[in-house]
Amino acid sequence: MVRPDYCLEHWRAVREDAALAVEAMPAEKLGYRPREDLMSFREVAGHILDTGCGLAGLLLDGETDFTLPDFRQRLARYRRSLPEDPAAIAAELRASVAERREALARQTPEFFAGMVTKWDGSRVTRLEMLQFVIEHEVAHRMQLFVYLRMNGLVPPTTKRKLGKKS
Repeated sequence: MVRPDYCLEHWRAVREDAALAVEAMPAEKLGYRPREDLMSFREVAGHILDTGCGLAGLLLDGETDFTLPDFRQRLARYRRSLPEDPAAIAAELRASVAERREALARQTPEFFAGMVTKWDGSRVTRLEMLQFVIEHEVAHRMQLFVYLRMNGLVPPTTKRKLGKKS
């Protein structure tokens, strides 16, 4: 069984790598997008920020039905301002996940076992929903890494791995 404390630590690590990716991208390249129909690097970072804050915020506020027509409007209540420069964006990514992790860590096992309905109608526990939030973030963290590579930069996880080999 997956434990809430494990998920929360995993989320911290995933978010830290996203923050490091943002710090690795030069400020003048934050608007980079490989194609016009894709989010820019900065928009991906903002999406990570908004989705993590929003979905965790809804869970913490006791929301149980994510199928309601006003779901997007309710999610928008948690939107945070995205700074302009990479260091400030990274700081906001770190601060927001720290706030949500702290609030989630205070919850009881019964809270995490409580059921919610996702937008697709599936029923999951709050812990499973939190795991979805983390998986979603992993996907977009990887998008940041690909954008770094497309700009000739090495993602932080690769730098860490290469550093351990030396």
